[in-house]
Amino acid sequence: MNELASKRCAPCTSETPRVSGDSAKKLAAQIPKWSVASDEKSITRRYEFENYYETMAFVNALAWIAHREDHHPDLVVGYKTCEVRYSTHANGGLSENDFVCAAKVDALLA
Repeated sequence: MNELASKRCAPCTSETPRVSGDSAKKLAAQIPKWSVASDEKSITRRYEFENYYETMAFVNALAWIAHREDHHPDLVVGYKTCEVRYSTHANGGLSENDFVCAAKVDALLA
């Protein structure tokens, strides 16, 4: 488990600092399969599975992480795929929480 995955999400408000520039690059280096949007307002990763059952098991495990961390992604779920997008709605961009949750989701499949 990497350092990000061992952290917990902090409550977010409009005052939560945005992560961008060099800070976003440093955090993104810890979750290399994720893409930072060009506007630095979200991070995204597409996961692929063998079948629908595996996809839904992943989605349910991800939902548990979202519940425990109180930080919820946008999901696009298909038969064998799930695209996960994190952003911090409260601050209109990225926060450390997005990277923490992305690392926790990656840890599901490690």
